[in-house]
Amino acid sequence: MELRGKTALVLGGAKGIGKAIGLALAQAGARVILTWHDWPQEAAQMRRELAALGPQHLAVQSDLRDPTQVAALFQTIADHGDGALHFLINNIERGGMPVVHGPYHEAQWDLEMETTLKAKWWVMRHGLPLLKASGGGAVVVLSSIAGLVGRSGPAGLIFNDGYAAANRAVSSFTETWAKEGAPSVRVNELMLGFFETRHAEQTRGWELLTPEQQAAIRGHTLLGRTGRIEEVVATVKFLLTEAGYMTGSLIRLDGGYLLGGEPATPLPPGVEPGR
Repeated sequence: MELRGKTALVLGGAKGIGKAIGLALAQAGARVILTWHDWPQEAAQMRRELAALGPQHLAVQSDLRDPTQVAALFQTIADHGDGALHFLINNIERGGMPVVHGPYHEAQWDLEMETTLKAKWWVMRHGLPLLKASGGGAVVVLSSIAGLVGRSGPAGLIFNDGYAAANRAVSSFTETWAKEGAPSVRVNELMLGFFETRHAEQTRGWELLTPEQQAAIRGHTLLGRTGRIEEVVATVKFLLTEAGYMTGSLIRLDGGYLLGGEPATPLPPGVEPGR
């Protein structure tokens, strides 16, 4: 499916991965709606960059934890341009890093669950009918390997219990949404590991880790490094435009973190060579 001339909604667009995806899709010829909620300084810069790419693009402030604001967002989309929606990047989450927040308090728990799960669900409830009405399209749901590794190993300094549980639930949502979207709307999940603006170098939590702790995370990753934003953007583009026979699937983009940094054990010589 071509990007040019299509409409894409990208959540979490104030900065980092969401912003990069939105700007890349706009540069590729899509009409883009980028949402933001907080980070006002970063959002102001994003709006300037998006506006420079053309007046057809929109930046919309919305607290997607609120169903009424989600409904208002989709009314804005319906009123914008031809009212169509072809692509949705469901990139909204909140994870309280143990190294930053320490033990849980109730407000932090609620913030993580409402953003990572509730907001994603409400967006899809409004988004799927519009995607279908527009003739079909594709959804990419972003999640984290926290849903698989939990608070264990080097990642335990960055991923906490609620964030891990929420991301495991996202995979269940993805499969349900793929069934609801079929056959005209494809829904796939992109599960991310440690990326420069998501759990790694350009985040506050990373700066609080000791050099040894940072090295442990890289060392547990088979590729020996954290990921780059452009690698996420390239994978999202693939899922939107090239993966025409893929839906309900999960791609793990983590540099091999989940497999661990230990080498494969060589095969022993055995006791009966040649047999």
